[in-house]
Amino acid sequence: MKINSFNDFSFDQELMDVINRLKFREPTEVQKQVIPAILQGTSVIGQSRTGSGKTHAFLLPLFNQMDVNKRQVQFVITAPTRELATQLHEEVKKIIHYAGKEQQWISKLLVGGTDKQKMVDKLKDPPHIIVGTPGRILDLVKEEAVSIYSAASFVIDEADLMLDLGFINDVDQLLLRCKKEIQLLVFSATIPQRLQHFFKKYLENPLYVKVDDHFSPETMEHRLIDLRHRNEADIIIEISKTIQPYLAIIFTNGKEIANKLAASLQEKGLDVGLIHGGLTPRERKRVLKDIQNLRYQYIVATDLAARGIDIKGVSHVINAQIPKEEDFYIHRVGRTARAGLEGTAISIYQEHDIKLIEKLEQKGLSFTYTDIKNGEWRDAKPWNERNLRTKTDTDIEKEAWKRVRKSNKVKPGYKKKMKTQQEFIKRQLSKKNKYNK
Repeated sequence: MKINSFNDFSFDQELMDVINRLKFREPTEVQKQVIPAILQGTSVIGQSRTGSGKTHAFLLPLFNQMDVNKRQVQFVITAPTRELATQLHEEVKKIIHYAGKEQQWISKLLVGGTDKQKMVDKLKDPPHIIVGTPGRILDLVKEEAVSIYSAASFVIDEADLMLDLGFINDVDQLLLRCKKEIQLLVFSATIPQRLQHFFKKYLENPLYVKVDDHFSPETMEHRLIDLRHRNEADIIIEISKTIQPYLAIIFTNGKEIANKLAASLQEKGLDVGLIHGGLTPRERKRVLKDIQNLRYQYIVATDLAARGIDIKGVSHVINAQIPKEEDFYIHRVGRTARAGLEGTAISIYQEHDIKLIEKLEQKGLSFTYTDIKNGEWRDAKPWNERNLRTKTDTDIEKEAWKRVRKSNKVKPGYKKKMKTQQEFIKRQLSKKNKYNK
């Protein structure tokens, strides 16, 4: 059956009322593909980019199957960071709020950094839904403050980040305390090979859904700037003179680079926030609050940190360095052009990035090659046009003679040796020239 609207899912009327109050018009592609399977109790691996509607792809069908008369944990939803867990719980609370008093759905947020004893007290009456970080949920389960054996479904959100941050072992321990036949719902923007062992252990014939037909929003512009003999901070300062972002995330490939770039930009007069995995929870909370209060127009961030939070209103993504994998580029740029808004991705590239750029172009991504000087955008030649300058035979002949090693002492047969060397160099240059064509 073709899904065109939320009515096609045969949700209960109470949930349809909630969907209308949320002002959802039609399901996203990932929702169309996974909701019917979740409603049937099938385990699912859902892979799609940020902003594609993954959260409600599992929340809506789970709420539809809730039995309010059973006062026990029915669904467990895990996220790798307390910020992500809190954001997920906000969406859960929104659904509960719109459902009104008639439904009496109850949820609890279980994350670190909060009073544990208060949490234990609140769990004396079991909630229908638990949302939290694996470590804190496991802690409370071990203390027998709450049981998750009654849960019918278990959600692992941002599974790749869960793996990268080392929390997959806690998830493993939680699943050992669940029913063997529990419905497992795994969602992520990328599915690393290292997760396959985990999937084999817990998933039997899951539905695997990968949505990448709109992997880069159509409303997004992708610009490329060649670094050449400059540094990233100088180029970003030039970019800041030409754009007026609501909020721009500047991505780096690692926290040390992030620290140096943020310091350099601040020295040059750009007020930037900084987020990476090396910050303490308190520092991260303070920066997030500053971002929400619109203190910064620019944030320097690493991939892991930016994955661990949902930053709203991003109009520009600037890659100070292009990531090493396609999926990371896609995930970064997916931070902008969300909910139909326009967005711009500006990437500073070097020669070693060209292979990745080629792969992205083969996937249908269209780049504009530019440069920036004195606060103005200028057209630039693509990397391949610069590399494809062909040389005439005369040019190659001259270049080869230039590269021949000259001897200070004139020995018998030196001319013949030099000519042989020149011929060898000429053949090498000709091959290179042919390859560049």
